[in-house]
Amino acid sequence: MPKFTVWAPDASAVSLVLSSGSVPMTKAADGWWSAEAEGGHGTDYAFSVDGSDPIPDPRSPWQPNGVHGFSRVFDTSRFAWSDADWAGRDARGAVFYELHLGTFTPEGTLDAAAEHLDYLVALGVEMVSLMPVAAFPGRHGWGYDGVDLYAVHEPYGGPEALQRFVDRCHAVGLAVCLDVVYNHLGPSGNYLDTFGPYFTSRHTTPWGPAVNLDDDGSVEVRRFICDNALRWFREFHVDALRLDAVHALADDSPRHLLAQLSEETADLAAELGRPLGLVAESDLNDPRMVEPVADGGLGMTAQWSDDFHHALHTLLTGERAGYYVDFGEPGVFAKTLTQVFLHDGSYSTFRGTDWGRPVDPKRHRGWEFLAYTSNHDQVGNRALGDRPALTPGQLAIGAALVITSPYTPMVFMGEEWGASTPWRFFTDHSEPELAEAVRTGRRREFASYGWDAEEIPDPQDPETWRSSVLDWTEVDASPHRELLAWYRDLLALRARSADLRNDRLDSVDISYDPDGSWLVITRGALRVVANLEAAELVVPLDRVPAYEVLSFGGAEIVTHGIRIPGHGVGVFGG
Repeated sequence: MPKFTVWAPDASAVSLVLSSGSVPMTKAADGWWSAEAEGGHGTDYAFSVDGSDPIPDPRSPWQPNGVHGFSRVFDTSRFAWSDADWAGRDARGAVFYELHLGTFTPEGTLDAAAEHLDYLVALGVEMVSLMPVAAFPGRHGWGYDGVDLYAVHEPYGGPEALQRFVDRCHAVGLAVCLDVVYNHLGPSGNYLDTFGPYFTSRHTTPWGPAVNLDDDGSVEVRRFICDNALRWFREFHVDALRLDAVHALADDSPRHLLAQLSEETADLAAELGRPLGLVAESDLNDPRMVEPVADGGLGMTAQWSDDFHHALHTLLTGERAGYYVDFGEPGVFAKTLTQVFLHDGSYSTFRGTDWGRPVDPKRHRGWEFLAYTSNHDQVGNRALGDRPALTPGQLAIGAALVITSPYTPMVFMGEEWGASTPWRFFTDHSEPELAEAVRTGRRREFASYGWDAEEIPDPQDPETWRSSVLDWTEVDASPHRELLAWYRDLLALRARSADLRNDRLDSVDISYDPDGSWLVITRGALRVVANLEAAELVVPLDRVPAYEVLSFGGAEIVTHGIRIPGHGVGVFGG
């Protein structure tokens, strides 16, 4: 007979609630309650804590009726995997493609997304990076307000659909990275504090009390997180996890949660015989994030590099507001291309303090850092959710600088064809008070930047979500198809070029016009030449290349350099 368990250390009574009635549970000394009852795969159940209404299992594997409904038993062993020969893929150096399931296709499901896997393979993608799938309130949302971290959002297809998706990815040679959020939970459907001390007032975060990683009861809370991560690897065959905003994981314990997770992940990788990755999003600009635990680091496989994004974005767009204030000069981009962080102990104007630590080119490798022209944050957290307003040539330059960099490249869905659709912040809360709080908070946030509140899209308006769905008809239309061909050519070049796969930071050389008209990047025998101006110019070179490898907009090798049209870019060799 199956055993149901739940951790509720301070409860006086806990009952297992089934369709047939309630079953009293027995408490063990460690605070875990258990009861045996009939019920296998597909059985609906919930818990009542000290007489509460039935609430979902904190480790619910399936929430078919939403985050307030009963949990459902899901037997992960029922799925017939076909990926026994899948050897895995190291996240470092893999070409990432970040996508949001609810807007990647009109259907907004895992099965619908799987119909585009051949397209991603042809593009040159190697790692599909899914934004969060943990169950969150409503139908449409980003997923960063998930509350049932072990379940898969039912509108996406539920847990078996995720198994099907990963299996199909592996069948065509694609690895899968899953975005997980351990630094906070959303407010709607969050019943964790009914069960135990999952949160602590010892630390605060932008979302309120911090997840309890170092206070009384934290051993089980840490186990809750690590078990969740290992479950995605073991039972869903995921290859890597992207850890959201790890700087908000407040942990003063002797062994940081990330170090613990790193070591447990490494043990599981050894057991499974394939690489498992942990990719951190961190605002700390601290290379300790990717240094081995044995050397005092936190053991992450890789981390996102927002400084590189900011330097590239401002170079191409000219924007300087907010956190872009210290960026924009060619020399800043040169630093982030060769040293990862602009702020590596220097003063950050936006933060109002010194920030970060330097990267050591002799110790740290480029593939430990992800580079990108955009991602869900850098688009969706703009007031209008607008993608960069750039010419096709400028988009091509951005792609070239990311893909030929020494970093692990990442593409945000649709950027490869210059998608015209925005990607906006959208929610689907059923509680009127919460919906209004999100709406007014969003407008208040951008009012300080001078935006008219009426211009800010209403997150609760279904049209805000619908307008963010990719328009796949653009792929075959000009100028989108030309940009898409450029991405494919660049990624194919990266795949076959040892020079472009060299991730030593000291293997990169960059020269540039101080006024920001052009720049030249040397990668072994290859040189990337970009004209940042709208008018044609000749980019001077100390040594004229022998041949053109590929170019966007056309280029001509002349006596003293490269004649290149406005917003043109090319790769040259010899």
